[in-house]
Amino acid sequence: MAGELQVIFGAGPLGLAVMRAQHRAGNQVRMVTRSGRAAVPDGVEVLAADAADHTAARRACQGAAVVYHCAATPYATWPQTLPPLMDGIIAGAAAAGARLVYGDNLYCYGPVSGPLTEGLPYQATGPNGRVRAQLAETLLAAHERGTVRATIGRASDFFGPHVRVSAMGDRVFPAALAGRPAQVLPAPDMPHTYTFIDDFAAALVVLGEREEAVGQVWHVPSAETLPTQRFVEVVFEQVGTAPRIRVAPKLGITVLALVNPTMRAVKERLYQTERPFVVDHGKYEGAFGATPTPHPEAIQQTLEWYRSLGS
Repeated sequence: MAGELQVIFGAGPLGLAVMRAQHRAGNQVRMVTRSGRAAVPDGVEVLAADAADHTAARRACQGAAVVYHCAATPYATWPQTLPPLMDGIIAGAAAAGARLVYGDNLYCYGPVSGPLTEGLPYQATGPNGRVRAQLAETLLAAHERGTVRATIGRASDFFGPHVRVSAMGDRVFPAALAGRPAQVLPAPDMPHTYTFIDDFAAALVVLGEREEAVGQVWHVPSAETLPTQRFVEVVFEQVGTAPRIRVAPKLGITVLALVNPTMRAVKERLYQTERPFVVDHGKYEGAFGATPTPHPEAIQQTLEWYRSLGS
């Protein structure tokens, strides 16, 4: 598929990681953002378009072999803003006759007992979880109707270059570099899967290339699941300082959620931190193989990126 046009909606951490992977592979890459701006190397096209505008989305997808839906909106606005984006991107990919690969998260399942597998029912009760389930159902229904050929790759909380608004983002890596306590959500002793952003992108690229991926949901490969506290300790070990961790109080989050929409969205997902949150990627590994980046290596790459910012 080398040389074919890859269209990527969204220039957040995931969109940029997919862009890097496709650019290295020698493919033509078109990044689509609302502003028409993105930090890209020479040779990567950046196009301004509102993905929710079907006409604009069709124009953005012209000539595409694969379209990647990596577009994001502010956490607190998902129920209002994400469905129009999905509808527009489906329209654009369908008009181009392109395969559509959607980079998703795990909110749709809601609280579960045991490892997270692709066969779990969608039982989310909060608005952000429900809208994530709705988006997946919309896309797969479009696939079943023959409107677009689509696949979904899901990852757990991710970290890595350009990942800042995340449980393993600005509250952890800059703190470790500065010798300050890293702030984490409640119950850091619970096992929790964390996904390196470049591993997420690499998996989405595979899903875009392989015919057997179409029409299905796949959990992308992640390195070993560790308790959150242990993951943060590895970050400090890579920096070379003693770990310092501060746990955000659940009561404080609950109180702030009464008046702050973003904290309300954080409160909705606390169930993911208060019990083991272990993502099973066995289906993907059996089909395509899996060599996720070991945590120390991925953490070192993340720290190098933060150092490049002067953090």
